[in-house]
This record gives sequence, structure tokens and C-alpha cells, in this order.
Amino acid sequence: MQPNYLAYKLAETIKQTSKIDLPLFTKFGVKRGLRNEDGSGVLVGLTRIGDVVGYDHDEAGVLQPAPGRLYYRAYDVDALVHSFMDEKRFGFEEVAYLLLSGNLPDADELEAFRALLVDNMPLPHGVIMSILATRGSNVMNILARTVLELYTYDTDPENLSREHSMEQSIGLIAGLPAIIAYAYNALHYHTKGVPLNIRIPKPELTLAENFLYMLRENFTDLDARVLDMVLILQAEHGGGNNSTFTVRVTSSTQTDIYSAISAGIGSLKGPLHGGANNAMAEMFDHLKSAISNWNDVDEIRAYLTRMLNKEAFDRSGLIYGVGHAVYTISDPRVPPVRELAEQLAAEKGRLDEFEFLDRVGVEAIDLVSKIKNHGQPVTLNIDFYSGFVYDLIGIPRELYTPLFAMARIVGWTAHRNEEINFSGRRIVRPAYREVNEERREYLPLRSR
Repeated sequence: MQPNYLAYKLAETIKQTSKIDLPLFTKFGVKRGLRNEDGSGVLVGLTRIGDVVGYDHDEAGVLQPAPGRLYYRAYDVDALVHSFMDEKRFGFEEVAYLLLSGNLPDADELEAFRALLVDNMPLPHGVIMSILATRGSNVMNILARTVLELYTYDTDPENLSREHSMEQSIGLIAGLPAIIAYAYNALHYHTKGVPLNIRIPKPELTLAENFLYMLRENFTDLDARVLDMVLILQAEHGGGNNSTFTVRVTSSTQTDIYSAISAGIGSLKGPLHGGANNAMAEMFDHLKSAISNWNDVDEIRAYLTRMLNKEAFDRSGLIYGVGHAVYTISDPRVPPVRELAEQLAAEKGRLDEFEFLDRVGVEAIDLVSKIKNHGQPVTLNIDFYSGFVYDLIGIPRELYTPLFAMARIVGWTAHRNEEINFSGRRIVRPAYREVNEERREYLPLRSR
């Protein structure tokens, strides 16, 4: 696109016409970013699907940091995860059933649900051909476009009944792995001339296994189990996260599920939301080359301090993967991902990198707390280890955020179904206060 003088002129104009001074938010009691003054989220709805706990209130109502807890349908996710890990079985399908229905399945229900997902995994031929013909440069955009295209293959896309909405939800959960895998393979075929392989999902494989099979065919059992676990931990995170809230807002208009989910995908793509794992991966690559002695804690601390002072890496003043909007003392998703990262690193002969990442994490928590957080506790979040885990599995960096969508589609569809079936539902329409100083008189064109 060629530079356009008028566009630049308009951009300069809105620097002034769109300026809103921050004190005005306090003056009018506006919750900037839907956050209270103490950092907690403004309550905008009720849900039975998930809960994210990072702090408690004392007797005076003041927020106090607390160990992080995550609940799916009132079940502690830590209990679910450790059950799957101890029994060495795949659990994403079970968690999907739980989030969609509200109840854990018995053995027969789980087997039937798995079979239903597998039946819905193959994409319509026209959708596959459309993906292969797309020359987009970002898989997230291809994913959003393809989800919208699925509308045309639905015989009754505007049907909002519980039964049809559940059928649509299952179809989307099952279809995303193939869309993402095919989109990546097509992208590399068009841009790098890599041979194009389109594999049809196998009925005997789980969703995580099928994704890896469609992506590259060869993978280890540990690769698939670790991916399954990361998908579980990213499947839902309460109704207040940006992409889920986007899905609920759009669903409140009673639009179709494909429009609502594509909106959620657009939200998740942003670097301040689902794109954060890419930033963490790039930072770790940089640290591996910038720090000469991975065992030297003093050198690690010195370089991280430079980063916080905007003197190194991308000069943003951030250490990616450290801190969270809700979790304060700990992110409950981190311990299982860290444990699996260590197992994978041992299998791949990369324990030295894992141990270095661990050291960076310990020092980063301490430095961010002291320098940025005024001594208040801060925690690593799941992005700190998830990018490294994906790298160990051999997942291309272009797919880090699409994989987040492949997991979160479960939470999105569960929240959509709750939104459109709530008996007291109403369209989500918050208010914005205008803060222009005075009204202006219209001048005819000839007088300007």
C-alpha cells in the first residue's frame, strides 16, 4: 500500500481530537479497561463455567494476594490435571465434555463423545480447497476466515436452539485442529515451496494426537500427552478474559456462532492476549545468545535488570511470561506445564535450556517484584513455559497462538451457549461518557 498524504494528515489530526486525559477517568468514576482502582475486574456478568482466583478480600474488603486457583465447572483444575497425569491418559476430550455439559462424563459417555469429535474432524472438501488456495501470511487470520466460511456449510446456521448450538460447538471444537494444520502446511507450501501434505484424521487417535499427525505425521507419545495437557490448561479461563468476553458480547446480539467465534479469534490474536507466548519465545531465544554463562546468576540478574530499564532486548521494559492480570502469588497452570517441560527437555536432550529457563524465572520474579511491583508479589504465568514446551514438541512458532485458539474454543463455545440460553439475557451494551469541553456550531462548507 502506497503512503497516502491525506491518511497521514487525518492520523495527525486524531492525535488531538482523540486525546482523553487520564484524570478524567477518575473524575467521572469510569473503570478504565473495565478494571477497578485496585486492579480487580469489574463484574459484568455471572457464569457457572469457570472461575479464576488470584486474590482474596480481607475483613476491610482490601485485596490480598492469594495462591492462584482455576476451576472448571467448580472442579479444581489441579485435581483434573493430576488425575490425567497420574493415570497417563489423555484428558482434553473429557474436559471439553465437562465444560460444554456441566458434568463429568462416565466411561460410556466419554467414549461416545470422543467418537463424535472424530466423526466431525474431517473438513468439507470445499473448505480444504479454500484453505489450500489462501495465501495469507498469518494462520490466525486464515482460521477466522475459515470459521466464517463454515457458516455456508451449516444447513441451519442461524438456529439458536440448545440442540443445534451444541452440534455447532462440537463441530467447531473438532474442526479447528484440521483447519490450523492445513493452513500452516498451505502457508509453507506457498511461501517456501515445502511439499504439501494433507492427512485425514484417524479415528483411533485423540484430538491432540490427530493434530500432530495432520501437522507432521511423526511424534512421540510424550509429545502428544504434553500437548493434550497444555490444551486442557488453556481451554477456559473465566468469562472476563478478553476473547471470551468478546464471544459473549457478540453472542448477546444473537448473531450466529461462526461470527461470534471469529470475533473471539480476532481478539485472541492480539499480542496483549494470546500472542504473548510468541513474545516469550523470542525473548528466550535472545537470552540464550545474550547471556554467555547460563549458570551465572549475577549475569542473568544484570541482563534482566537492563531489560526492565528498557536498555536491552526490545526495550519495552517487560520480561515476558512474568506477571498476570489476576494471579498474584502463583499461576496454577505453571507447575504441571513446568513438570512436563522438564520431562520433554530430558527426552529431547535439552535439559540445559530448561534449567537456564528456570533460573531466569526465579530471578525475573524477584526483580520484577522489587523494581516494577513495589515489593508486591508477582508470579510466572503459563506463557513462560508454554512456548518452550511447543518448541520441544517441534511446533512451529506461527502456530503458538492458533494452538491457544484450538484449546480456548471449548471455553468460547461453552460461554456462548450459556449466554444465548440464559433466561434473563439482554444485549451487552456498556456506556461511554463524552468529554468534549463544549458543543460546536456547524459551519457550512463554503465558510470553513
